[in-house]
Amino acid sequence: MSPTTVGVLLFVAMLALMALRVPIAVAMFIPGAVGYVALANEAALLNYLKGTAWARLSVYDLSVIPLFLLMGQFATQGGLSAALFRFANAVVGHFRGGMAMAAVIACAAFGSVSGSSVATAATVAQVALPEMRRYHYSGRLSTATLAAGGTLGILIPPSVPLVVYAILAEQNIAKLFAAAFIPGIIAAIGYLAAIAIYVRLKPGYAPESRTFSPAEVRESAKDVWPVVVIFLVVFGGMYGGVFTPTEGAAVGAASTFLTALLKRELTVEKTKLAFYGTAATTGMIFMIFLGADMLNAALALSQMPGKLADTVTHLGLPPVAIVAAVLVFYVLLGMVMDELAMLMLTIPVLFPAIMGLDLWGLGPSEKAIWFGILVLSIVEVGLIAPPVGLNVYVINSLSKDVPMAETYRGVVPFLVSDAVRLTLLLMFPILTLWLVRMMN
Repeated sequence: MSPTTVGVLLFVAMLALMALRVPIAVAMFIPGAVGYVALANEAALLNYLKGTAWARLSVYDLSVIPLFLLMGQFATQGGLSAALFRFANAVVGHFRGGMAMAAVIACAAFGSVSGSSVATAATVAQVALPEMRRYHYSGRLSTATLAAGGTLGILIPPSVPLVVYAILAEQNIAKLFAAAFIPGIIAAIGYLAAIAIYVRLKPGYAPESRTFSPAEVRESAKDVWPVVVIFLVVFGGMYGGVFTPTEGAAVGAASTFLTALLKRELTVEKTKLAFYGTAATTGMIFMIFLGADMLNAALALSQMPGKLADTVTHLGLPPVAIVAAVLVFYVLLGMVMDELAMLMLTIPVLFPAIMGLDLWGLGPSEKAIWFGILVLSIVEVGLIAPPVGLNVYVINSLSKDVPMAETYRGVVPFLVSDAVRLTLLLMFPILTLWLVRMMN
């Protein structure tokens, strides 16, 4: 059996294990270990295993992941989402569908201190869903808006999947965060536009607008300033050269903790939940790292990534068409896998192939950053696209009276918005790279 055939079988075995609901880390590790033995021998596998965990987990840059996760946990347990939603609703509530728009804005703002899509969707939903029910928003529009809005949690920096990409592709985290800002804003604007069009085509899905007085807007703004301060301190410090991304994550976690304390929302029990949640998610991510490392080591022995890169560069297709095909592949993969598993599995394989293409005359660093934002955006689509759509499942668990099929119908306008945005980012790299170039 040729090494390339072994490489293909590793993928098939991994997907089969995932279909059987085997944990993702194990579904990657077992085929990787078996493939490593088939391509080398048992002694080589044991020699690889004795140092791989230390080599991966002792990397200093990985400490940014639990720190940003802790920052998000403190924001979730500290009740910051309620203040954000109230302020956003006071500002845009006078539009038809304004409460749905407010939920999107609150998700974008909360994502700037959360870094997690699921946490953003679930936290904002706990505040927004009861209000949207009270004002007779349809279940379809309510749940779809919150599921889609939650995806902004991984696109608006800080973003844990973007940190993972930076580590895998050996790119600067701060530059990737800067590159994500404009695409994140475009995503939020696109979702607002999707809601505005939808409620005009389906006026029965949202009630008449409500006008808020200037005094109500000012009152709601009082509770929002902590989020603004945290955002400015963390990212202003990072881009001002005051501290590194890892130090910025620590400052952000500490600032969010103090804010939650001052709001008197953070009890001892909630503090424990924040640390437990951080530990559980960090452990899951690091185990996936180890599983992905094992699988990718076996793939490297099979020489499959190199052959794939060589094949792609000699296809004779326009480079942009190849990238578009890769994005379609991610959409299909997103139907059965979560975002972190996709990144850890595919980036070591596909990244060399993309870097070998001549794309818009971009240099290696800019090409890597641009591709990373494209991948992050397409991973975001997988969070609401059927049949998996993790955010859809999370929101429906909080709104059991709305059928899952209704929510999936509701996310269609948001998926159309995502398609438009991805096309813009693919064809106009400047949208991603403008802020990065301003930093140089």
